[in-house]
Amino acid sequence: MVSRVIPVDDFDLVIFGGTGDLARRKILPGLYLRFVAGQIPDGARIIGAARSEMDVPRYRDMVAEALQEFVPAARYDRDFVAAFLGRVFYVAIDAKGSAGWQVLADMMRSNVVRAFYFSVAPALFGDLAEKLHSYAIAGAQSRIVVEKPFGRDLQSARALNRALALHFSEEQIYRIDHYLGKETVQNLMAVRFANSLFEPLWNARHVDHVQITVAETVGVAGRGSYYDKAGAMRDMVQNHMMQLLCLIAMEAPFRFEADAVRDEKLKVIRALDAVMPDQIVRGQYSATPQQPGYVQDVENPASRSESYVALKVAISNWRWKGTPFYLRTGKRLRARTSEIAIVFKAPPHSIFEQSDGWHENVLVIRLQPNEGMTLSVMIKEPGPGGMRLSEVPLNMSFAEALGDDADDVPDAYERLIMDVIRGNQTLFMRGDEVEAAWAWTDPIIEGWEARGDKPSPYDAGSSGPENALMLMHRDGRRWREIKT
Repeated sequence: MVSRVIPVDDFDLVIFGGTGDLARRKILPGLYLRFVAGQIPDGARIIGAARSEMDVPRYRDMVAEALQEFVPAARYDRDFVAAFLGRVFYVAIDAKGSAGWQVLADMMRSNVVRAFYFSVAPALFGDLAEKLHSYAIAGAQSRIVVEKPFGRDLQSARALNRALALHFSEEQIYRIDHYLGKETVQNLMAVRFANSLFEPLWNARHVDHVQITVAETVGVAGRGSYYDKAGAMRDMVQNHMMQLLCLIAMEAPFRFEADAVRDEKLKVIRALDAVMPDQIVRGQYSATPQQPGYVQDVENPASRSESYVALKVAISNWRWKGTPFYLRTGKRLRARTSEIAIVFKAPPHSIFEQSDGWHENVLVIRLQPNEGMTLSVMIKEPGPGGMRLSEVPLNMSFAEALGDDADDVPDAYERLIMDVIRGNQTLFMRGDEVEAAWAWTDPIIEGWEARGDKPSPYDAGSSGPENALMLMHRDGRRWREIKT
């Protein structure tokens, strides 16, 4: 299979926070890999901007070190690195002051796409937007990319939207969620809307329930100051998991284009029921002899922030009324895995005895690791001796299906940055979508804060708090195992 490289227009991409961790780990390596793939035009320029005082050669050295560290060895090539660095520049800039802005303005070229990546704290979004406007650096055709967290509640999200809207139209704002750039997430839309096989079954009549799991083995060390103010609900559920929920539950858009897709996602969010207290489980990982616990990692012995959250969610519309969606995410769990499991109902009448080994059909979309899809079906177990049923997975892993080309599947950031340059907002969140997600999330957080709920402790390396099991058990269901 040969990947089709879609060219992009010449561009200037300015990365505010160009010396930061995200730029070093994801943005710059992603751009380099698109350069190797032949997708970066000869005249394109990548301009790092940060407070650090350094010249262009020193910044290029820093970029080279980042590429050496974060680009897979099989895709690292010294000649390509040297050529890529020739397109990299730097300007020292003060987001709140005047230093460096005129220098940046003088660097900008006419007749190329101008994109500005805000890889900085949200508190600086408004300052950067205002400076880009006042120094005439950004015009009507420019684009800005903003990273999560996009607010910490509805009020702050609205304030950020207003600050950006003072200088940029909604069509110019790209709110990035890297989960939407994952190959498997996009394949979820292909599975649903490019095949007639599943659509007749994709509703409450045939789906018993849906599970969405994002489990991590790491703790919050290194992110403690941020994470303890956010918790798993703000850090994962309000954005990443909400986007996955929307892609599973949305109606087919009339066309695969930005506003058509986002209109349908917004309808799902607005159809979400309020979540009752008995439909929520929160947890904190405990210390072990080998590793510190959550409160040690965040250096706050009195912390009530959750490193784990599980919810039972209902959607009140014709397609999904009566089908629960179970969401869970947590740190320091048994294994690193992200998956969506669509569990289908039992046949209305079974001609086989239950003891013959029947299991429900489950479609599993694996986001990480080993991206791919599995559909479990029932077959007769081979051999004589009666009708014995056996569960068999129909498995499609990208690594096996694509062979050598699997190594060339773009990382989420590679894809999304190129979409910014192309002006394609399909995989980015719209302002009203973000606000609707916070409008649903805020009462949940306010509720447990008002009740004074404490997170339940759970052992590191486990599947989470014991009471999370009851969230499913009382409905006669069980979580899928988090496998190592």
